[in-house]
Amino acid sequence: MTEVELIAWCEELGESNFRGKQLFEWMYRQGSMSFEKMTNISKTFRSYLISNCIVRTLSIEKSLTSNLDQSVKFLFRTEDDHFIESVSMIDGNRHTICISSQIGCALDCSFCETGKMGLNRNLSTGEIVDQLLFIKELISKPITNVVFMGMGEPFHNYDNVINACNIFHSPFGCNLSASRITISTAGMLPQIKKFIKEKNKYKLAISLNASTDLIRNKIMPINKKWSIEELINAGKQFSKLKNRQVMFEYVLLKGINDSIDDAYSLSNLLKGISCKLNIIPYNETGSEFQRTEIKKIEAFTKILYDNRDEYRILIRWSKGQDIAAGCGQLATQKL
Repeated sequence: MTEVELIAWCEELGESNFRGKQLFEWMYRQGSMSFEKMTNISKTFRSYLISNCIVRTLSIEKSLTSNLDQSVKFLFRTEDDHFIESVSMIDGNRHTICISSQIGCALDCSFCETGKMGLNRNLSTGEIVDQLLFIKELISKPITNVVFMGMGEPFHNYDNVINACNIFHSPFGCNLSASRITISTAGMLPQIKKFIKEKNKYKLAISLNASTDLIRNKIMPINKKWSIEELINAGKQFSKLKNRQVMFEYVLLKGINDSIDDAYSLSNLLKGISCKLNIIPYNETGSEFQRTEIKKIEAFTKILYDNRDEYRILIRWSKGQDIAAGCGQLATQKL
C-alpha cells in the first residue's frame, strides 16, 4: 500500500491517520519485515496486524553469486508458488538492483530468455517492492539505483509499477531520487504516452534493438503494432519535458542489427533528440543468436560517435554473466 492507502486503511479500523504513516515508514524506510519490531505502535494494534496481515509477499528460494564481479542473482518464490528473479549489481559506490514486474513476459522478443516463458501474471505492488526490501536486508551496501529491466514488460503492469516507484521515491519510504529509478519498455506506446502525460519524474528507457521496422518486426513482434518512428517521436516528446532525457537501448545481435548501415541508420534516427544511447552486447543464452565481435562493436559505436548530434553513447557490458544475470538472460527455469 502507498502512504495514502495505509492512512485510509488505518482510519477504517478506527486508528489515527498517524498510524498509517508509522506503518509506511516501518515497512519502507526501515525495511522492517516483522510487526513485532514496530515498537512505537500499540500492542493491541500490533496483535491485530500479526493476526490479520502479512508483511512479506515473497520468500527467497536461492541466490547465486558471480565469480566475475560483485553481482548476486536472487530467485524468489511468490505466495502462489511461482518464481521471479532479481539482480544486485555493485560497481564502486553504485549499487543497482534490477527488478522484475511480471512472472514471465508476453512480448516474445526472440533474443530474450524471459519471453520464452510466456506470461503467467503481473506482480502486485507488494511483490515488486519486496524485491528491493529483501536485497536491502541481505546486502549491506545501500541501494543507489533501481532499474525495471528484469522479468516482464513494466508497462504491461503500469499501475503497480508506478505505485512501486512512488514508494521507492517517497522521502518517508525508500527515499530514492526519481532520477535513480529507470523504467525500461519494449515499446508499449499508449503507456509511454500516458507516462509522458502524467509527467512522471522517473527515467524512461525504450528498447529499440533495430534501426529499421523490417528487422525489428522479426526480433520484436510488438513492432508490428507500434513502429520505430512512433517510438522515436514518443522519446523525443519525453525529452522535451523539463529535466528529462529519454534513453534508447540497442542490443547488438551478430549478423542481425550490427552492420555499418545499421549504425548509420541508427545515428540518423536519433539526430535532433536529446537522449542517451545504451549499446548492449548480446548476452548469449544458447539460442540462435550470437554476440557481435569486439572489433565490430567498436566500429559500430565509432560510427555512432562520429555522427552523433545531441545523443550520448555508452556501451553497457552486463554484469553477472557467469550466473546468467545479464540483460535478456533472466528465466527461472535455469534455476
